[in-house]
Amino acid sequence: MFDPHIETAKKHLSKDKVLKPLIDKYELKDYWGGHPNLFLDLIDIVTGQQLSMKVADVIFKRLLNLYRQPSSVAIGVPGQPTPKMILEIPIETLRSIGLSNAKASYVHNIARAVQEGTLNLEKIVDLSNEEVFQQLTALKGLGPWSAEMFLMFSLKRPDVFSVGDLGVRSAINRLYGIDRGDNSKILALSENWKPYRTYACRYLWASLDNV
Repeated sequence: MFDPHIETAKKHLSKDKVLKPLIDKYELKDYWGGHPNLFLDLIDIVTGQQLSMKVADVIFKRLLNLYRQPSSVAIGVPGQPTPKMILEIPIETLRSIGLSNAKASYVHNIARAVQEGTLNLEKIVDLSNEEVFQQLTALKGLGPWSAEMFLMFSLKRPDVFSVGDLGVRSAINRLYGIDRGDNSKILALSENWKPYRTYACRYLWASLDNV
């Protein structure tokens, strides 16, 4: 999937003398993730809360594997559980694949909201960033970080900044000398990257690869 913003974003962000070496060094993929449906994206994001990407990926694959086995509790597309199928999985089973009790409950919350229509993922693509943020954070288990990741990686919105992300704050501390707990200074810095703050975050994350 071609990213129509990437070249313009690189040109804009290169005005930042700290980001420019990162832009020259790291090649961002045109397509940076996401599943065939937004429901699975939300489940994946909840799974990854406060975990390393490697551990989160293992747990999420275990969840999908529940639906690749003949003994699956419901019939559907292999490895593509629907909200109804997720709700039919007991909390105990979700815990057995590595989800905490809280996360297992959050997964059910999301599935129930989509199943009942409280969260309409077909219409959410047409909403503004602020409207998406409000709808998602109204659900227990989806906080600001989760909503920001969804906007960035699922909806591919070019101008989202995650001030609460530890990686972003750590990279800014290392590269700009700003205390990673100083949100006001971090947010002020991010203003320079508008309207491509999503890409700035991606370069900041890339800078941590070997740290």
